[in-house]
Amino acid sequence: MHIVLVPGLWLDASSWGEVTPALEAAGHRTHPLTMPGVGAPATESRDIGMAEWVDATVAVIDRLDGEIALVGHSGGGNVVYGALDARPDRIAHIVFLDTFPQGDGGSISELPVVDGVVPFPGWEFFDDEEVGDLDPQTRADAAARTASVPERIPTDPLRLADDRRRSVPMTMITGTMPEAQIRQIIAAAPDWAAELVAVEDLRIIQLNSEGEPTGHWPQFSQPGAVAEAILRAIG
Repeated sequence: MHIVLVPGLWLDASSWGEVTPALEAAGHRTHPLTMPGVGAPATESRDIGMAEWVDATVAVIDRLDGEIALVGHSGGGNVVYGALDARPDRIAHIVFLDTFPQGDGGSISELPVVDGVVPFPGWEFFDDEEVGDLDPQTRADAAARTASVPERIPTDPLRLADDRRRSVPMTMITGTMPEAQIRQIIAAAPDWAAELVAVEDLRIIQLNSEGEPTGHWPQFSQPGAVAEAILRAIG
């Protein structure tokens, strides 16, 4: 199976570097992506929005033959969901790594803009439960590889049009929220989780046991567990 891996904000294809070997050893072909405008100044990236990131992913899908799985980390979840919406008949499975499917019009988050781009804000910007499993060396190594993203990306709305996306098998690999809490959200069915509630075939894989430190970047803190979870997801 082809596995297309889309990173979250500030990351590029190299962020999957410790995950892909196990996927390839299992017989899959991996396609880690770097999204348009990452690391580019505002003069080159001001016209790049979520639609352009989705289109770049769809272009990769269109070049591949055979079964395809999409994997999106964090803000990359919006990208792969938009790509799934564009090509629901081409995708065998979609995987969300510590994120969830948003509905039409959903966006990532508002983040500080500097010189017309959104730079990595530093680990101190995030809550303890998001970075608690990253030791100082891992934080330093990962931060050194980050790059700015186009200003529009964090707040640009995701556009969806094909309800067939909801019938494609989906797995959520969760690092910061226990599975039981996600199930409670689905049962309560709040408006902000309407897309998650509508998914027809959902599996949840929890990376951390109770009491273990959690984090939003498990591809850095526990890449082997992430690779194993992806393999479990796609069968």
